[in-house]
Amino acid sequence: MKVSRADTNADAKTDGRLDHTLPDPALRAAILDAADAAQDRCVALLSDLVRQPSLLGDESGAQALMADRFAALGLAVDRFAVDEAALSALPGFSPPVLPGAYEGRENVVGVHTPRNATGRSLILNGHIDVVPTGPAELWTTPPFEPRIADGRLYGRGAGDMKAGIAAYTAAFEALASLGYRPAAPVYLQTVIEEECTGNGALACLHRGYRADAAVIPEPFNHTLSVAQVGVMWVRLVVTGTPAHVLDTSAGTNAIEAATTLAAHLKALEIRWNAPGRRHHAFCGHPHPLNINLGRIEGGEWASSVPTRCNVDLRLGFFPGQDPKAVRGEVADALADALRNDPALKGVTADLVWAGFQAEGCEIDPTHPLMTMMADSHRAVRGDEPRHVALTCTTDARFFALYGDTPATCYGPEATRIHGIDESVSLDSVRDVTRVLALFIAGWCGLEAA
Repeated sequence: MKVSRADTNADAKTDGRLDHTLPDPALRAAILDAADAAQDRCVALLSDLVRQPSLLGDESGAQALMADRFAALGLAVDRFAVDEAALSALPGFSPPVLPGAYEGRENVVGVHTPRNATGRSLILNGHIDVVPTGPAELWTTPPFEPRIADGRLYGRGAGDMKAGIAAYTAAFEALASLGYRPAAPVYLQTVIEEECTGNGALACLHRGYRADAAVIPEPFNHTLSVAQVGVMWVRLVVTGTPAHVLDTSAGTNAIEAATTLAAHLKALEIRWNAPGRRHHAFCGHPHPLNINLGRIEGGEWASSVPTRCNVDLRLGFFPGQDPKAVRGEVADALADALRNDPALKGVTADLVWAGFQAEGCEIDPTHPLMTMMADSHRAVRGDEPRHVALTCTTDARFFALYGDTPATCYGPEATRIHGIDESVSLDSVRDVTRVLALFIAGWCGLEAA
């Protein structure tokens, strides 16, 4: 299935249909009740998704589950592989981190087409991939066996972000249970590789998916994202001089040199976080940009001075900064350290840019997407949603920067995402379902099923 901008309701921006508001009080109450009635099925879907260990390269089971669920909702199902050759020429592409990258790995999109489009089109996007669990023995229960306790569901990916996928699916189902469908095209997307490249979401753009707005229910505790930093991954490949440990002075220890170089690069954090370099959206954040030493491997033998060490780093940078310029700053800092630090004499180092090469982005807080999402939140939660500038990246950047599709994140409350005993609040998931159901009804309008 190939879609284009013409297949969406892009003209809604100019034909007066931007006046949609939330449903009248009686219908609003019915939608909230229907969302509540969908909660058990929502939790069941979330549990089934957590049972699928959709780690990088192993997303097929979870994607098959979502394809079946979308089909059961009466949606046309579009399953397609990521075309690396085609994407590599597009802005926003990141070099993949898996060999043979996209063999047998698919995105899944559930497509709703109204009989007569009178509202604004919408993308509901979520990533199906999860990060590694860490040592399984540190978890209270196995990470891919969902556990419910004290109103929370535990498991890898429960919060980040299978709960959001379950919530937008339940929201669509809630409207259908009342005999309604959106009066505009809606695309329910589950994508791969959000956690390392974002190429799954980029493939959706290449496929032709565009809309008047996109919402990603990432687990940011009922906040609305107004900006997010750019993120890069870089591997530092450090080479020293091998020697027997009977005379370590005869060699140069690549592992020690790698940690020294990483410390030099970490010093960029101080410069990048200086008040004069801040993006306006992050002025109130104490330390928005981070350089994280995330992985290290090196050495050949316990009794040998190691020859080679690889260090994987994650770098944050502000919206509006050119990724090429950021890479240049990192390369200059590396060269300066090698040239001037006596501890690095005889060491060579190379930078390999793979994984995230993601630009930052922002959205106008007064955009109709943001105001209607805020209206929906108030109708459910009774307070004002906070606007947040995210110190991480999400797939929202693709829609905002390259897809002519305003995008924000709004999702449930979760704890320990990327950590041990990750969990999500089920009451929070229910409220996200309610908010999204109201938002779909207001943004897209409704027609009889």
